[in-house]
Amino acid sequence: MATTTRQQPPWQAPQPTSTPKLKVYNSLTRSKNDFVPLKEDGVTWYSCGPTVYDDAHLGHARNYVSIDILRRIVSNYFNYPLQFVQNVTDVDDKIILRGRQQHLLESFSSEHTTLDTEVVELATKAFNAYVQKNLPELPADLKPELFDLEANKTYKSVLAGKSLAGDNAPAGDTEAKVKMHLKTAGSAAGALVEAAKDSKALEVEEFYTQTQDALLPYLDSLYGSKIDASDHSIFTKLTQKYEARFMEDMRNLNVLEPDVITRVTEFGPQIIKYVEKILDNGFAYVTSDGSIYFDIKAFEGKPGNHYARLEPWNRNDQSLLADGEGALLKKSSEKKSDGDFAIWKASKPGEPSWPSPWGPGRPGWHIECSVMASDVLGANIDVHSGGIDLCFPHHDNELAQAEAYWSTGKPEGHQWIRYFLHMGHLSISGSKMSKSLKNFTTIRDALGTGDFNARGLRIIFLLGGWNQGVEITEGLRKQATSWERYLDNFFRKALDVQRHPTNNAATDQDTQLREALATAQSTLHNALSDSFDTPAAMIAIQKLVTEYNATDRTSVTDDTLIDVAKWITRIVRIFGLDGTADPYNSTLAWSGVEIPEAAKEFIYAASRERDEVRAHAIARDLSDETLNTIISKDTATKLQDAAAVPYAEVLTSFQESLKELAQRKADPKEFLDLCDKLRDISLWDLGIYLEDREGLHALVRPVDAELRAAREQKEERERAKKDAKAKREADEKEKAAKRLEAGKVSERDYFRTPEYSVWDEDGLPTKDAKGEELPKSKAKKLKKEWAQQKKLHEEWLASQG
Repeated sequence: MATTTRQQPPWQAPQPTSTPKLKVYNSLTRSKNDFVPLKEDGVTWYSCGPTVYDDAHLGHARNYVSIDILRRIVSNYFNYPLQFVQNVTDVDDKIILRGRQQHLLESFSSEHTTLDTEVVELATKAFNAYVQKNLPELPADLKPELFDLEANKTYKSVLAGKSLAGDNAPAGDTEAKVKMHLKTAGSAAGALVEAAKDSKALEVEEFYTQTQDALLPYLDSLYGSKIDASDHSIFTKLTQKYEARFMEDMRNLNVLEPDVITRVTEFGPQIIKYVEKILDNGFAYVTSDGSIYFDIKAFEGKPGNHYARLEPWNRNDQSLLADGEGALLKKSSEKKSDGDFAIWKASKPGEPSWPSPWGPGRPGWHIECSVMASDVLGANIDVHSGGIDLCFPHHDNELAQAEAYWSTGKPEGHQWIRYFLHMGHLSISGSKMSKSLKNFTTIRDALGTGDFNARGLRIIFLLGGWNQGVEITEGLRKQATSWERYLDNFFRKALDVQRHPTNNAATDQDTQLREALATAQSTLHNALSDSFDTPAAMIAIQKLVTEYNATDRTSVTDDTLIDVAKWITRIVRIFGLDGTADPYNSTLAWSGVEIPEAAKEFIYAASRERDEVRAHAIARDLSDETLNTIISKDTATKLQDAAAVPYAEVLTSFQESLKELAQRKADPKEFLDLCDKLRDISLWDLGIYLEDREGLHALVRPVDAELRAAREQKEERERAKKDAKAKREADEKEKAAKRLEAGKVSERDYFRTPEYSVWDEDGLPTKDAKGEELPKSKAKKLKKEWAQQKKLHEEWLASQG
């Protein structure tokens, strides 16, 4: 069990030579410390990169985008020159297992291209092995056809979202793993059942897809140790593929590329020398198989050395320790202490290896970052960053190894990292994303389906503290969307004023907006100086836009509005919200609020002509001479760049339609209808909208999700209105038909039923069936009904001609 009785060791606070620019939350102290780089002329920064054996998910996006935001603020806001180094882990137990397993499955499937008996028998054994290992409460040798029944009965509480124990405790990672295993086993069972019914009904590729998560570990258990691991391509094929995909994901998220990328496979000699020095310093030992373990007791025996600086309370957590060692390392009886960890692993059959003084082997996971960071950035580094889940044991082990390597024997020890920055977890509706739990959405899926985009996702992370957990809820997504639209609308107004200057005179409101800008600048500066408090910074920006929206637009000078817009543009670019745009190029707005460059010449011309035509049509003074003057100002040239052709055609078509209307002396309403058609059809189909404004020219803007949603809602209302009208008309028609049908009977015959026995000459009853006189009240009521029937019959007669 983790304990909180242990305390973090002292941190050596650097002595500033000038007033620090900011404070940062430092995981080494769990508090905010003055940020004092080793050198005023530059910051060194090492960040843990990906282990490339699968696609990155949104949890990774949270980590890398948040680090990118901090990096940009340090570099572009606080103006520190910065060297940013990030590694790629391309040697690791997970990589070896995945590469080996996929190699074995590919080999097996290439040899068995039909769904034969051998394939089904192997898959059945794999299914049974998977169930016995991961779902031990199910019966041994469970038949696939009985899996669903037994699983639903045995794991009823888990499937209902409760704890495995069946009590009221909340479900956690244990239950999530059970669900994952149930899904994997269920998929394999389903394929086996279908194959047993008719092997020809299921394509072999689909069979492998449904059973592969059970087949992979089973094939590895049979043949993993027999592969030729000297062929490193078995593993590099996997790592090169997923490194390329990771880098593509980062570009799609607008994450800056590292200044230096380090790969474990490129640092073999440096790793061996590093391990040798730790051995020479007396902080590691070699076991009989050639593995090398870090000696925690020996390390802590020297003054100033502390193990687990980040999370000392977790140093005895066996689950974390085992996870840090990897799935392929067997527990050694030669370890001096349970906490000692491998810095060099002797390779077993089926594992890649490199020559070393201790025999063929490979680096431990933790040593890789210690070596690469030290090799590129040296004995002292300003910043080290990574996900919060790496705190212990990975980062704590990194620190211990580096301090053991750089050990000077001084009483205060060696402080390798000044500031450790850990990004908070990401969860979606309360569930943390994890590759091991297979409950993740990949970055490429999230962006590809349109569930998220790079800007929207970054805004979500900016609205949450970088070192706090962020839960993506519907409320947070709406907040992010609202913030983005708020700035979209503001930027459109600013760009419109830049294109159409107002020459407004300065007023008190103009002065107040200037003061609001100064306040926002100060508030944002204080927020970013306070450990990158981006939520407060985002509020400051939104408040400034609100201040502008509350003013009378005619009371604000163009210069003031442009200054506000330029400052906001600079900040959102520093935050990485505008692609690769330079924060200091002094242009306005982020991308997406203007129409395409190729469209501007023609669409702005069409919009201007439309404004003037509408104004004259409404005033009913659109003469031929006026129209010719309007049109003659803009002429689309015959030769256009391919990108500009659709927009030039819209302008030309609009002008020709105007001339045609003028030629036949059309009513002003037809001119207005043509203007609406330009706005609602011609330009809309090109992704452009003209927003008509009373007393102002139309605002030219791209069609966005908000406009599309508004149009869909409007069309839905119109459809509903049309459907309601049609229903009313149908009801009225049906009612009229029934009325006519009822009028077929003459009023003279209407009451000739067994209920009565005597009638007068008009067909009105005078006596009931028993021959008794009708009461006066009854006779009066029947006369009224008779009159109504007479009217209905007359209508029916009229309808018959």
